[in-house]
Amino acid sequence: MLSARLASCRPPLLSSALLLLRVAPGGHAAAAAFHASAQRLRGANVAVVLSGCGVYDGTEIHEASAILVHLSRGGASVQMYAPNISQMHVIDHSKGQPVGGETRNVLVESARIARGKVADLAKLTAKEHDAVIFPGGFGAAKNLSTFAVDGKDCKVNKEVERVLKDFYKSGKPIGLCCISPVLAAKVLPGTEVTVGHEEEQGGKWPYAGTAEAIKALGGKHHIREVTEAHVDTKHKVVTTPAFMCETELHHIFDGIGAMVKNVLKLTGK
Repeated sequence: MLSARLASCRPPLLSSALLLLRVAPGGHAAAAAFHASAQRLRGANVAVVLSGCGVYDGTEIHEASAILVHLSRGGASVQMYAPNISQMHVIDHSKGQPVGGETRNVLVESARIARGKVADLAKLTAKEHDAVIFPGGFGAAKNLSTFAVDGKDCKVNKEVERVLKDFYKSGKPIGLCCISPVLAAKVLPGTEVTVGHEEEQGGKWPYAGTAEAIKALGGKHHIREVTEAHVDTKHKVVTTPAFMCETELHHIFDGIGAMVKNVLKLTGK
């Protein structure tokens, strides 16, 4: 009953516009212009790749949420994906320590963030999306790659590698934040990325050593503030430091906003 009522409703603004098109001189031309305008307003279709749920063994939840908020504000439609694999390990987030004898699935855990609407990463193709974005969290370094254990000698999950190469070859933008830029540095040699600063600065940038690892992986590191994003126009890769910096949450939110804005700009939609 409710769906039928909703389907029969016509927003007043749209009704007025259609009425004007019917009665205005040259109505056919006006109608064409109206529909062309509507098409231009359609937002980008963006894939978001998750790596579990929780900063120490999966996706950083605040980063994922910020990405989704900024994509929504930018008019984008979103589909979330995650690999159907076991986590490297499970962390008790109250203690910051591994839990012995427990295993969790990355896809199943990612469904917590996606409110159940998450698909197997194996189904993600650049053909069906305008851009792809990877939140950070240690899941990017533990589940999407082995960077947390192997550093510059790390391996990247085969589906993650396929997706990154697919979007790059298709000329479609890739967004990454926090630790996830290491994925692009490994898979797309010569890519310009940022993880913030290259010195710890008294603990403000506790993971500053990642910048050197990125260079060892074959990437090019650029120093940026937490509220900024770096755009590699050649590879169409956009990165921002996020929680690589110890700072207030709103600064991280703003930096992710800069990343998302530039990703959407590169889609041309």
